[in-house]
Amino acid sequence: MLTEPKTLYKLMCLYMLKQVNFPLTNAQLTDFFLEHEYTTYFTLQQVLNELLEAGLVRTHANHNSTRYEITREGEETLEFFGKNISQAIVADMDQYLKDNRFRIRNEAGVLADYYKSTSQDFVVHMEIREGKSTLLELSLSVPDREQAEAMCAQWQSKSPEVYSYLMKTLVSGE
Repeated sequence: MLTEPKTLYKLMCLYMLKQVNFPLTNAQLTDFFLEHEYTTYFTLQQVLNELLEAGLVRTHANHNSTRYEITREGEETLEFFGKNISQAIVADMDQYLKDNRFRIRNEAGVLADYYKSTSQDFVVHMEIREGKSTLLELSLSVPDREQAEAMCAQWQSKSPEVYSYLMKTLVSGE
């Protein structure tokens, strides 16, 4: 059994990232650790930074979230040391992922970000992903940051409607 709690938290993060076929957000990892009272928010952020510095995870960041993905080195580390995670903790993580799989997948699969273009307007880039496959990728130019931020904020809830509309319109030829 592990005597250093932070080492256990690192292995737990690696385990959760290995169990899904898409990156998990900082909020999703935090939700699990805080909901089950394993550690504090600040300790978890330190653990995630140490995993990143060690090359065991990589991040994908945008304006409103950071997503974590396990690296090959992280998988190898988990393979060697994963047996040090107790069965009770593994059961907690598996149950959390099972209970929240649809919410987690939807949150991880709907992405929106924006950047300032060379012509001084803003480009909003939105995606819908299924696992590692991209189902829809859309970039729109808007005149100001406020509109870009509003579009990013709405994308999570409106993306199914937009996707459905595009599919229906493009497939039916209307």
